[in-house]
Amino acid sequence: MFAEGDFTATYKFALLISFAELAVEHGADDGAELTLTTRQIAERFVFLYWQHATPYGTGRPVVSPAFWFRISGSKPRFSTQSQNSELALQHHQRYKHPDYRAIGPLLSKVASVVSAQLLKYLQNFAGVTDPFLYERRSSGSVTLKPGVSYCLRRFYTLVEQMARTRWVAHIKANRRNHPILGKSDDLEDFLFSSSRQSLAIISTQLRKLDGSRCFYCGEGLLDADVDHFVPFSLYSRDLANNFVLAHPACNRSKSDTLAARAHLERWLERLVLKEQELAEIGLLAGVSGDKEIVQRVATWGYKVANETGGRAWLSPTTYENVDSLYPSLLSGN
Repeated sequence: MFAEGDFTATYKFALLISFAELAVEHGADDGAELTLTTRQIAERFVFLYWQHATPYGTGRPVVSPAFWFRISGSKPRFSTQSQNSELALQHHQRYKHPDYRAIGPLLSKVASVVSAQLLKYLQNFAGVTDPFLYERRSSGSVTLKPGVSYCLRRFYTLVEQMARTRWVAHIKANRRNHPILGKSDDLEDFLFSSSRQSLAIISTQLRKLDGSRCFYCGEGLLDADVDHFVPFSLYSRDLANNFVLAHPACNRSKSDTLAARAHLERWLERLVLKEQELAEIGLLAGVSGDKEIVQRVATWGYKVANETGGRAWLSPTTYENVDSLYPSLLSGN
């Protein structure tokens, strides 16, 4: 698809990322089909494109051409305040972050566009449609074909990285964007990194919820990092239940590795005991607070680590092998 597909806009990259994320969260490793609703895909589009409506570089809004063109029906212009950016900014300025309770009409409109247009073109190659990934359903949903969900789960990190790299390159290749982009090389962070505003909210709320102690070493906190318990490099969607506060030194030491069994057991206990509070933090920060989803993601991550001989971080310089007990803990077996 990356080699032969016709990528004239960014929405195809967003669709691939959405499929990969939904396969991790809702799929299985048995090779079965996976049916997804357009509403589920629309939610991912809103999250993926949300912060693209904020100022970048010179202060003029950066808006993905494909997305706001499909939503507004006007000609996309990445580097000017067109009707596209006005629509994005209206939603962004009103709600600041995606809140499903408030932006239901936007989700419905995005879902309609996804169904009517975006899903229609992803599997087009040289003017011919080859439905090798999914089939459309009369209900408006799509069904990933046998084996597709498994492959997206197994190679999620690769698919995600390739899609993001091509997405960034596509934007940089548009000459109309050059005046805004300039010589800065932080476009990928702008497009895909966690929102600083959301992280600030999460940090404040986690101090109230968990106290001013590092989740890993238990020592008191002065400065604190908001750490992704399941590393962002492994699964790059923000989930409220996945955040913990950590010493900067512990966070740097753990880096991109999974946490060891002692940390995992405490994290699982916290998911249950503080489920409602974590969900409320998610609403405040504009990220998902679904306990079941984050647990499925963690199960997937530790299962992959077990199958590939991964190691888990216990403390600086101390690691342990990820064995079959880790997925068992997460599944309750």
